[in-house]
Amino acid sequence: MMIDKHKFHIPVMGIGYTIDTPLKVAQYGIDSVISVVDDQLLEKMRKMYCVRYDIPYAEITEKVDDFRAKRITSYLNLIYHLVEKKFEDLKNSAVDMGHEIKEYFNLLPDSSTIKKEFKHITSGFNLNEIKNWVNEHLSMGSIDINIMTKLDKANYIKKDKLPAEYNDAHAALRGFANSKLKSSIIFSAGMNPALYSYLGQFEDFYPDENGEIKKKIILKVSDYRSAFIQGKYLAKKGLWISEFRVESGLNCGGHAFATDGYLLGPILTEFKDKRIELKKIINEIYLKALADKSRCVPAKKMEVKITAQGGVGTAEEHQFLIDHYDIDSVGWGTPFLLVPEATTVDESTLNKLVEAKEKDLYLSNISPLGVPFNSLRGNTKDIEKLSFIAKGRPGSSCPKQYIAINNKEFTDKNICTASRQYQYLKLKELDGENLNTDEHQTKYEKIVEKSCICVGLGTSALVANNLNYKVEGDGISICPGPNLAYFSEVISLKEMVDHIYGRINVITRTDRPHVFINELNIYIDYLKNKVEEARVSISDKQDKYLLTFAENLKEGINYYFSLFKELKNIFEDTKQTILNDLEKSKNSLHILYLEIENLSLRKAAAQ
Repeated sequence: MMIDKHKFHIPVMGIGYTIDTPLKVAQYGIDSVISVVDDQLLEKMRKMYCVRYDIPYAEITEKVDDFRAKRITSYLNLIYHLVEKKFEDLKNSAVDMGHEIKEYFNLLPDSSTIKKEFKHITSGFNLNEIKNWVNEHLSMGSIDINIMTKLDKANYIKKDKLPAEYNDAHAALRGFANSKLKSSIIFSAGMNPALYSYLGQFEDFYPDENGEIKKKIILKVSDYRSAFIQGKYLAKKGLWISEFRVESGLNCGGHAFATDGYLLGPILTEFKDKRIELKKIINEIYLKALADKSRCVPAKKMEVKITAQGGVGTAEEHQFLIDHYDIDSVGWGTPFLLVPEATTVDESTLNKLVEAKEKDLYLSNISPLGVPFNSLRGNTKDIEKLSFIAKGRPGSSCPKQYIAINNKEFTDKNICTASRQYQYLKLKELDGENLNTDEHQTKYEKIVEKSCICVGLGTSALVANNLNYKVEGDGISICPGPNLAYFSEVISLKEMVDHIYGRINVITRTDRPHVFINELNIYIDYLKNKVEEARVSISDKQDKYLLTFAENLKEGINYYFSLFKELKNIFEDTKQTILNDLEKSKNSLHILYLEIENLSLRKAAAQ
């Protein structure tokens, strides 16, 4: 078992951008995450890799019972098989010090114990001893999968609704549970009680007599309260949370789940201060639940990791999070979109990412989920969307329907708000409201801005691999975080890892704000937009929300002032800039706070 693995992981990105990332990096001990939203894409990728590696392929068509789960299982098993083969080849190359084994150790942080040990044993040990040592100490990266809990669409055969276990997320969970993987399932986008209960049907999520769990559970959360509630809920079912993955609410890629003004620094402090308590409470509930179910009750203490991700961009920030907040690993997502050795991005989109600056990266309302979504201006899916609007036929044909989960305004079945069917019916309804031109246009734009991201986020993998995308079309969505603006060239895997560990610096710009400052300013901009929305008319609920949001941001700023003034021997070159930026943010927030108070006074006077 490896003594000290990498201190970073590659989170899921979109639907297709990390679809085969484990096949590219897992042999080097790097953990990464596959999205299993799109079983059609997984099946196309499975066929491609079977042909490439001369492996027999039998298509799993939609006529096969439980085809979604079986496609997911088959793809994950294939990736596991191919990664295992690469990893075995890598270990075997240790005998003659081949390129692969050298790369494994070159990528590890310089502080790595086994890196130092390997250098020692290869200077005098015999070949058998080297081989035995390598087998004992090296481990490959985890092949984890991600499920967005909200994407749990019910499915039908003709007009007959299938049982809940055939829902999209349930089937994806079953696909992972039936696979050969010994890894983790990551749940994002909040709690789904029915899906969490379904976990209990699979043995691999329970511990053996040694406390080992074959398939672990990771929860992606935005604050401590969410972790505590969900952790207890699952523990009562005899299910252990092996990791809480704390993600910045707004300074991240993909969907952005804003907190009520709580910032990453204070959130991580709460996790640090309450980590022992959290583990103790959940562990007590968990052990009792296992005993009540007459299951193996581990003698050893169960471990829980706390990791963080969202906007980290320098080695100094990375190490600071690990040291100051006792973080086990830091997620590096968006920058890896510029690493073809790690992610799958078509050439045209890759060039757009390289050129992207702050103005090109924005928090949009294009997601049919109704959640803010980080997007890249000028992406070809949006261009396709605008062309449909110009032709008088707004909306998507909705070929995959993975986000057809949130609207029954006009139909018995849920339909997607980005679909042509929904937008046609909604616009027809709008025309009957007889609004003035400005009001009509405002509502019209809100209807047609929704984009078919469940297709667009996977198409790049098809284009990059020259696979058939006739059904999907060639429109590509991509969801980088704001941090991308400061990475401006295509780089190798080794360069990216060296940057993470401070061996080199790939950021050429000198004006990049600290990760905490960047997130703070994004939150202030978010609040500013919410204040603008409330100007016409502010409800009691909005009033309370805005004031609470502003108060939490104010507390966060005060926390950062104290933090950076007290820090010694870190951020020395940038500390004064950070403090100056905090002062500017404080002033901006103060102005916003006065505006919110004025809106409250106007509302009170009107009543």
